[in-house]
Amino acid sequence: MDTKLTTATGRPAADHRDTPAAAPCSRAAHEPALRAIAELLAGADIEVDGKRPWDMVIRHSQTAERILARGSLGLGESYMEGWWDCARLDEFIARVLSARLDEKVGTGALRVQGLRARLFNLQSLRRSWQVGTLHYDLGNDFFEAMLDGHLAYTCGYWADAATLEQAQTAKLDLICRKLGLAPGMRLLDIGCGWGSLMKFAAEHYGVECVGLTISREQAEHGQGRCAGLPVAFRLQDYRQFNRGGNERFDRIASIGMFEHVGAKNHGAFFEVVRRSVKDDGLFLLHTIGKNLRRTPTDPWIDRYIFPNGDLPSLGQIADAAEDGFIIEDVHNFGADYDRTLMAWHARFEAAWPRFAARYGERFHRMWRYYLLACAGTFRARSNQLWQIVMSPHGVAGGYRRPE
Repeated sequence: MDTKLTTATGRPAADHRDTPAAAPCSRAAHEPALRAIAELLAGADIEVDGKRPWDMVIRHSQTAERILARGSLGLGESYMEGWWDCARLDEFIARVLSARLDEKVGTGALRVQGLRARLFNLQSLRRSWQVGTLHYDLGNDFFEAMLDGHLAYTCGYWADAATLEQAQTAKLDLICRKLGLAPGMRLLDIGCGWGSLMKFAAEHYGVECVGLTISREQAEHGQGRCAGLPVAFRLQDYRQFNRGGNERFDRIASIGMFEHVGAKNHGAFFEVVRRSVKDDGLFLLHTIGKNLRRTPTDPWIDRYIFPNGDLPSLGQIADAAEDGFIIEDVHNFGADYDRTLMAWHARFEAAWPRFAARYGERFHRMWRYYLLACAGTFRARSNQLWQIVMSPHGVAGGYRRPE
């Protein structure tokens, strides 16, 4: 499989196998930038070249200039290239975000990102397949090594769980109970991944399932995992589904897919859900979200991990849904994503020797940065995780969230 990645603009990214060695850190000419970074990080109780696990160890003389000029993009790219290190990258990011240092450097890149989102539909039908190719088609064996036995690539529910497997099982069962699934029902899963929810719902709740995905690898692998069950995968963008409204489902779920829809397409997404759910049905949306709608997508995540991604705010979801749905329940367990990501990171590092030759050290550092930096965002409560239950006309007598 060709593992060379492309950026969100379609240009080839640097080959992950080629990680340039950090240049000798001759600092004399770069002292002003180094002092500026040190003063900035001190506000988050982080020291440059300190000894604590969350301190930054600089290995390249131009690291400070790169971060000051490019913000998040410069921070992530310089880490990928070995310009700096940190024993507890997750805690470093959590401290940076809690101190709101991200608002003080590299704001030009954020402005460009925000302008792109306002001027263009970055999640158009033509562009929507990019994330499948770039991210989800990396290799089923790679994700099997990192994830749990369900192959659930979304936040686990850790209320009573001690392991990743238990947390993901609890999350899947919670979704099924919130939807009130029962034998004979039909469930549509928009953005079904490898079919973790559909497989669980078919096995434990006796429902028939249809799933939509834009990843060929996920569809083929998931169909094999669900052999013998009333589960069907369709390789299809949500906007192309059920255009005539002839298919109706008792229940609909979308688990960790709405982050790829984009604000310009929120209305179209809810139109698909409304024409596909029965009038007495329920819809559950499980999505990462941001606190402020004006916050643009992180430039590093957009370029290297999830091209064209766009986290919604709670207000944006409510705005888009109000014409077709009544919001019955909102459940935020975003802090559980910190623990989920740390569990994924531990499994990723343990399995890395199997994949080192395929992906190379630059990918290793990129993926480590992705998992640990994201854990830091949830620890700092900069990102949220919502499960939102909606109904077309309101549940008679009111909806009660299952315990």
